[in-house]
Amino acid sequence: MGRLPVALLLLAALSPADEARLLFVERAEALGVRFRMEFLRGEQGEKFKINFYDHGCGVAACDIDRDGDDDIYLLNQLGPNALYRNKGDGTFEDATTPAVALDDRISVSAVFGDTDNDGDEDLYVTSTRGGNVFLRNDGKGRFTDATKEAGLEWVGHSQGATFFDADGDGFLDLFLANTAQWTTARYEPVARYYAGVSTLMDLVRSQVETNVFFRNRGDGTFENATAGSGLAGGGWGGDTAAFDYDGDGDTDIFVANMFGGSQLYRNGSGRFEDVTDATLGRTPWGAVGAKVFDYDGDGRLDLFVVDMHSDMWTPFDYDLRKVEETRKYGKFFGALDGQSRFRDAETMFAEVTRLDYERTFFGNALYRARGDGTFEETSAKAGVETFWPWGIASGDFDNDGFEDAFLPSGMGYPWEYWRSPLLRNNGNGTFSDVAAEAALDPPPGGPLLGLRMKGRDATKSSRSAAVADFDGDGRLDLAVNNFNDRAFVYMNRGPKRNWISFRLEGARGCRDATGAIVRLSAAGRVRISQVHAAGGYLAQSSRAVHFGLGDAEAVEWAEIAWPGGRVQRIDAPAANRLHRIAEPRE
Repeated sequence: MGRLPVALLLLAALSPADEARLLFVERAEALGVRFRMEFLRGEQGEKFKINFYDHGCGVAACDIDRDGDDDIYLLNQLGPNALYRNKGDGTFEDATTPAVALDDRISVSAVFGDTDNDGDEDLYVTSTRGGNVFLRNDGKGRFTDATKEAGLEWVGHSQGATFFDADGDGFLDLFLANTAQWTTARYEPVARYYAGVSTLMDLVRSQVETNVFFRNRGDGTFENATAGSGLAGGGWGGDTAAFDYDGDGDTDIFVANMFGGSQLYRNGSGRFEDVTDATLGRTPWGAVGAKVFDYDGDGRLDLFVVDMHSDMWTPFDYDLRKVEETRKYGKFFGALDGQSRFRDAETMFAEVTRLDYERTFFGNALYRARGDGTFEETSAKAGVETFWPWGIASGDFDNDGFEDAFLPSGMGYPWEYWRSPLLRNNGNGTFSDVAAEAALDPPPGGPLLGLRMKGRDATKSSRSAAVADFDGDGRLDLAVNNFNDRAFVYMNRGPKRNWISFRLEGARGCRDATGAIVRLSAAGRVRISQVHAAGGYLAQSSRAVHFGLGDAEAVEWAEIAWPGGRVQRIDAPAANRLHRIAEPRE
């Protein structure tokens, strides 16, 4: 019997006490998404090396052809990327062309954005030393390489990238997070990649590559404006979160730093200042993913950061039952700090990396906005400390009015299996992991890949996830790219509750409304959400702004703060439907 009928039978058997239970059903292959992320066996196979090839690849959900349905783009290391077009009923057809396949390089992440304000989403793809690519959309979801003519050529060790309007001119600029020169000169001609370094010390001693900021000239081209922007940073950049943290009308940017403290940059008319110490205080030492959403329902955007690199040094033969996954550790080597053989390693590592114990900590961070431009770190209070997390995919999955978070996690071979938590928002500022009851753990087919290397079973692990309502039923679904495994598409089959969504089209500012903020009032409570480009680690979720309404049957009002400053109010928008809203031109 197929997975969907089993899930429906399970739903029918739920007791009244389980009516609000979250439930996901994995349907990728049945829906037409047949993709596998192939890893580089010379790097992360039986000769496992400590380098960034184990980070895998990303996923993006975006409406590429303007038909109102979100499509899926999945990236690969060894072999082609794949683009799947949504047929309008939640099923997909393969729409991959050579332009988006890019099977001649190691792809890492992708971000869509309407860079020329012509009404369609263009595409930027990052790569490990294979050359990043900019692809222009013809309006029908067909893409052409325009990297050189747009001035976006870059070859390096890139991770995430995002579009945002840095200077308020109505055109999307591009921020690119780079890491360091962690590959060697040895080129593998068959798989077409440069071999990576092998050890932790080789990795951290790599020459860093700074971030890059490309300013949109407004004529379809960009200029490298990193110098003088304040955004270069110190290398090891991974993910970004672009949002107006201080409410002054400019988009600021947070950069998750994989080795060392992260940075929050305040935007001052297109020039940026590092204000981390004054706003956030201490930050995770090994941050990988970052995501902005209002977790406590107070009408202010908060910042969630997950720290993978402070967890990943656990030896593969370590008994993971000893891991205290819900608390932070005081040292880089975490749970192993008490073992004498790691004390000298900690000292040496701290010296090489200039590890500052006073400005960083080892674990996740949840920054609650106070409303005065500063944040309170609340991860322990909220219960969001987890183990081996890569990214964050946020959304109100149960439509109860409070945003939840799915964290793609795990290391894979040669380590044991570790689950990807689903942190359900309890509505009181705390979260509970419900991955098992929501049928996300164990993953489809169990925790093993069915592959043995050096006598060990290879385990499944996830890297990136995107959120969208693929079938238009008002429940948010998940697309997940997994390491050395097929992709998952988890359809949300939880109980139906009231909801409302908005797709926005700008007029005076960015056409795709990146940076727009939507507030609405339902049952007397104000909620807030933002239109993002990329974020969450190697991921981009739907641009549709979604709110769960819980038991509220009506919305009193919605208010849209458009890029450029215009505020539009909509009285009593109907619940349980997607609203297409165009910014007034007058």
